[in-house]
Amino acid sequence: MTKERKTLHIKTFGCQMNVYDSERMVDVLAPIGFELNADAHDADLIVLNTCHIREKAAEKVYSELGRLRQIKDARARDGKETLIAVAGCVAQAEGAEIVARSGIVDLVIGPQSYQRLPQLLEEQAKTRKPVVETEFPAEGKFEQLPKNRARGRAPTAFLTIQEGCDKFCTFCVVPYTRGAEFSRPVGQVEAEAQALVGSGVKELTLLGQNVNAYHGEGPDGEVWSLARLLGHLARIDGLERLRYTTSHPRDMDVGLIAAHRDIEELMPYLHLPFQSGSDRILKAMNRKHTAGDYVELVAKIREGRPDMALSTDVIVGFPGESDADFEATLALVNEIGFAQAYSFKYSSRPGTPAALAEDQVPDAVKSERLQRLQALIERQKSSFNAGFMNVTMPILLERKGRKPGQLVGRSPYLQPVHAMGDEDLIGTIAPVEINGIGANSLDGDILRLAQSLPGRDQRI
Repeated sequence: MTKERKTLHIKTFGCQMNVYDSERMVDVLAPIGFELNADAHDADLIVLNTCHIREKAAEKVYSELGRLRQIKDARARDGKETLIAVAGCVAQAEGAEIVARSGIVDLVIGPQSYQRLPQLLEEQAKTRKPVVETEFPAEGKFEQLPKNRARGRAPTAFLTIQEGCDKFCTFCVVPYTRGAEFSRPVGQVEAEAQALVGSGVKELTLLGQNVNAYHGEGPDGEVWSLARLLGHLARIDGLERLRYTTSHPRDMDVGLIAAHRDIEELMPYLHLPFQSGSDRILKAMNRKHTAGDYVELVAKIREGRPDMALSTDVIVGFPGESDADFEATLALVNEIGFAQAYSFKYSSRPGTPAALAEDQVPDAVKSERLQRLQALIERQKSSFNAGFMNVTMPILLERKGRKPGQLVGRSPYLQPVHAMGDEDLIGTIAPVEINGIGANSLDGDILRLAQSLPGRDQRI
């Protein structure tokens, strides 16, 4: 393709990994002349980067394509061509069906192939026919990507270090859409992290479908764990905060638990899905841990880091879930106490074992259970946040807020915090005294004078 100036619009669905992938698509397409545009109505190429985790994910994509048809037709009447690409996990799962069903899609590309976007667009330009690329290429995706470009970014960034899953939970499509577990080499991760920090990033969130299963090759030729990688990255000058997501309880080893105790840059917030509090349902899910295992694991984590805030994922109404099974889930939530949780009604995914189960739970039952669970989670979240009233915390100020003079940042526990302050404070970590507790965020005052901040174990 010629390097004439063209406009690109990307709409991203789903997880943080898709956010990272969308950023890298921008990097891949920049050398062939594409510039990011916020308005789909003025885009030469529109990319839908899709997620297959949520309920009716594919139908939402087809609904969006119906809207894009109008844009494509309107631009065609003005003599302008609009290419439409569907990327990500729905693309991987649906493949050529997207082309056949939509009638307007020019490119379908799975999450393991977006580094080939320029070649695939060139193929489409030559043949004038839709191109479908949903293979798992033998060559490494990350080795072919250009350097992560500095783009006047916020002081936080995502960095994918691991992809795929070998766990095969019976409800999940990830092993089929993202493939087997793969970990990037330490040197590659470090180089990208250095570049991001050099562009102004203060906080990195390491991403992976099973990020704590990371097993990348280190510069010493040995296989490095996530704990060892975190310790290595923490030494990057200018990098002040580290996080990672999403974790599996089976991969929380003693080294990673110790890392939360020992690495000051590693924030005291951990997303650790348990999915169900019933051992019978956990076995049916193929989670390979019990509720007791989870409780014991959390106790070990909090022994080393008493102020650790936990979030989790919970599925209600999994096939065969009884009232007693659901009550076990409520009991586990009560026992652990969560700062945040993401809870969903079970919805079948084509091709997964659970979708074939005969004992599906009625939707009305799932809805009632979800309502009860979310009410409990909301009470725990409110209680957790209320404990910060009049507490001073270090807040990484990330961007301007909606109100004039307002700044928005994040606490070490990932809570959004609003405070009034000068714009030049964006990108800094400032002491903020919390004076207001909202439904989903905290309010506070930025303390201008240098003051000591509470220690990691002095939250409440």
